[in-house]
Order: sequence, then structure tokens, then C-alpha cells
Amino acid sequence: QVQLVESGGGLVQPGGSLRLSCTASRIIFSRFHMAWYRQPPGNQRELVARITTGGTTHYVDPVKGRFTISRDNAKNTVYLQMNSLKPEDTAVYYCRAENAYTGQSSWGQGTQVTVSS
Repeated sequence: QVQLVESGGGLVQPGGSLRLSCTASRIIFSRFHMAWYRQPPGNQRELVARITTGGTTHYVDPVKGRFTISRDNAKNTVYLQMNSLKPEDTAVYYCRAENAYTGQSSWGQGTQVTVSS
């Protein structure tokens, strides 16, 4: 069973930066598309950024130019570098792994990001 462990969340002031990490185990990481989602308080979970097995990236408009998703297949890890953070970025951030061949997906447990002065 896929295991995903996120880390790197915390409290940061507006304009600050954080880097989230998600390390996977029990999978052949290079065969999985990886994505970051977030769930703001009282709202549904939403896609933030995605990176394919081939390294193609996609971002939702609110984070374009501020967030960068990357992956290190040797470390079984996907990253989300978040710069110029805003209060509206406050959410629980989740890592998702999608098998590129079967479409099956798994979720991490989430990490809290709070942007506040």
C-alpha cells in the first residue's frame, strides 16, 4: 500500500516562504504523477499543482508565479516551494500520488499551512 508523508507546514507571515515535502514509500515513484492539493477552512479540497512522470507541471491560477512543484525520483519525494504567501493560502495541504498506468491514487495525511501576521 502506498504511503505518503508530508512535512514542512507551519505558521508564516504574509510574504514569507515555505517548502513542503512529500516522501513516498512502497511504490515505484517514477511511475506516479504527483500533485499537491489544499483544503482551506470550511471549503472543499482543491488542486494546487501537479507534476507528471515526465516532469510536466500544471498550476492553478491563484498560485502561478508564486509556487513551484518539483520532484526528485531518487529520493521518492515531491516538493512544493511556496513564495509570497498570502493569508488566503492558509489550508491543510495534501500530497496525492496517481499511478500513471492504472489511475489509482493515494493521499497523504496533510500538513497545516497558516499564513498570518
